[in-house]
Amino acid sequence: MSKISPINIGIAEQDRKEIADGLARMLADTYTLYLKTHNFHWNVTGPMFQTLHLMFMTQYTETWNAVDLVAERIRALGYPAPGSYKEFAALTCIKESTGSVSAKDMINQLVAGQEAVVRTAREVLPIAEKAGDQPTVDLLSARMEVHEKNAWMLRSLLEE
Repeated sequence: MSKISPINIGIAEQDRKEIADGLARMLADTYTLYLKTHNFHWNVTGPMFQTLHLMFMTQYTETWNAVDLVAERIRALGYPAPGSYKEFAALTCIKESTGSVSAKDMINQLVAGQEAVVRTAREVLPIAEKAGDQPTVDLLSARMEVHEKNAWMLRSLLEE
């Protein structure tokens, strides 16, 4: 039986671990935001129903696809990606939503969630930059752009 060679992609193991740990937090934030957005898509009511129902669907679909990108980057760095609700709950900074929530509160919570993902990505970015991990830098930059835009679009619905 042949032995698997160690990962040698030009990033030190300690750096890969630190980046993967940061990406695990981002994955947990992203998955939690996905779940919250999907929940709100199902349960939104009121005069903005159609607008929010469609916006939430667009956002949760994009976020669902991003979950895979983040998890696969963790795997490419040589570490297991978290994948259970228990792990995500321990790693995320996004608060779960329970019970009935007004459309306005849904929007506020999703703005906060979008911005939380951006902040987590911003924390990991300098670690990836210092390690010369361009694929992670590119992933983080792309995710920040999407989540900043989503937060702006959501926030614009709150203006009077």
